[in-house]
Amino acid sequence: MQKYYGWGLPYNASVSGADVDTLIYVLHGFMILLFVGWLIFLIVALIKFRSRAGHQATYKANHFKAPTYIEVGVALFEAFLLIGFSFPIARHVRTMPPKGEALEVRVVAEQFAWNIHYPGPDGIFGKSDIKLMGPGNPLGLDRNDPAAKDDITVINQLHVPVNKPVIVHLSSKDVIHSFFLPVMRVKQDVIPGQEIPVWFQAKDAGNFEIACAQLCGLGHYRMRGFLIVEQPEQFAAWQAKYAPKVPASAPVSPAPVAKE
Repeated sequence: MQKYYGWGLPYNASVSGADVDTLIYVLHGFMILLFVGWLIFLIVALIKFRSRAGHQATYKANHFKAPTYIEVGVALFEAFLLIGFSFPIARHVRTMPPKGEALEVRVVAEQFAWNIHYPGPDGIFGKSDIKLMGPGNPLGLDRNDPAAKDDITVINQLHVPVNKPVIVHLSSKDVIHSFFLPVMRVKQDVIPGQEIPVWFQAKDAGNFEIACAQLCGLGHYRMRGFLIVEQPEQFAAWQAKYAPKVPASAPVSPAPVAKE
């Protein structure tokens, strides 16, 4: 996993990552340009208007056109960044893919783990009940619900297929967490009492990190999981391996014969 992280931006494994990275580079370049410009202005002002013999300050208001032109130019360029770059990229990132084309997953955060819930082959999430939550059932999944019988639940391991959109429904059991997939350019706060969807599509297979970007308690350092991006056939094999075995029909016991 070391090769994916280092100096600069993390490795880009997302189909949308290039657009996000371009926006980051443009914004930071503009920030550097503004910083250097204002630094030069500050140095010039300190030298030109310093206190020295033979010079006296004037308190008459002088209106120079150049600063006004510069301020208008900066404002127009900022508007261009918002309208021309930020809004289109944000719209693309926030527009959910069609559900029929995407893999849907529930991720329920808690101190200090990511509980992950797959709907199983039927594509329907089973019902959950807070009364059923416990160490052996952190999601409170009701296995008596027909839709829940084939559901898959794991902890800290998010398996997804490559080249397929993934919609993640985020929620929290306790405090505010922050679901962070650096290589997918995804970061979303997870708010208790809300279900927040995010989506991504991986273009490369590999094992990556799931981090919590919010200080969520004394055990925050343990809030770490793994994103495993696999080929479609490998993902299907993983699903088949971990999906509960549900019989097609329950065997019917013969009625007892009464003894005379």
